[in-house]
Amino acid sequence: MLHSKKIVIVLPAYNAAKTLEQTYREIPFDIVDDVILVDDASRDHTIEVAQALGIKHVIRHENNKGYGGNQKTCYAKALELGADVVIMLHPDYQYTPKLIPAMASIIAQGLYPVVLGSRILGKGALKGGMPMYKYIANRLLTLIQNILVGEKLSEYHTGYRAFSKEVLQSLRLEENSDDFVFDNQMLSQIIYAGFPIGEITCPTKYFPEASSINLYRSSVYGLGVLAVSCKHALQRMGLASFAMYRK
Repeated sequence: MLHSKKIVIVLPAYNAAKTLEQTYREIPFDIVDDVILVDDASRDHTIEVAQALGIKHVIRHENNKGYGGNQKTCYAKALELGADVVIMLHPDYQYTPKLIPAMASIIAQGLYPVVLGSRILGKGALKGGMPMYKYIANRLLTLIQNILVGEKLSEYHTGYRAFSKEVLQSLRLEENSDDFVFDNQMLSQIIYAGFPIGEITCPTKYFPEASSINLYRSSVYGLGVLAVSCKHALQRMGLASFAMYRK
């Protein structure tokens, strides 16, 4: 508990056996009430590692549902457990769990209902080894997105995110993709609904075991991001109506 709020961490896992323990050991259990791991049909021993660590809530997808599909299961389970604050933490140790108290506190104290761990603030991305082409693509996409959706975020592509239960309960997540573009669809929904978003500086690490998508998948993701932003702009201007934005 933190300020009488139940804090739940969700771990969307895929082939995370090598990094899961290191990630899990740094979770601050003095404030965290529950941890949920959803394994998206990993081909390694992620499930066995999770069970050995004593993670209470372990869910396995028998068939790979994709990154977005994994998150849908994560958030549904967190709300089922009565979470007040839900923090998504990648179990690949790319993002440090040491920021959990700060992110949870911002929401628990009612400052912001959504908090993003930004790799761009403070130059954490390049210091942590983000490939230059990804950095440039991140900055370009973020610029275009800010213009189209009418927001001013430092980045839309971080995987370190915290939400109040009210935000998660209000979004039509079932309308979103099961692929990587889910993250951007979710932020688009949040912005369109009028929820303010806070950002904090987040160091990051790039290494062989950390999850990453190849150049082709990155390109597909980038095009998907642009499509989401265009839909958002059309919806905002009243020129179209998309199911993902309906209440």
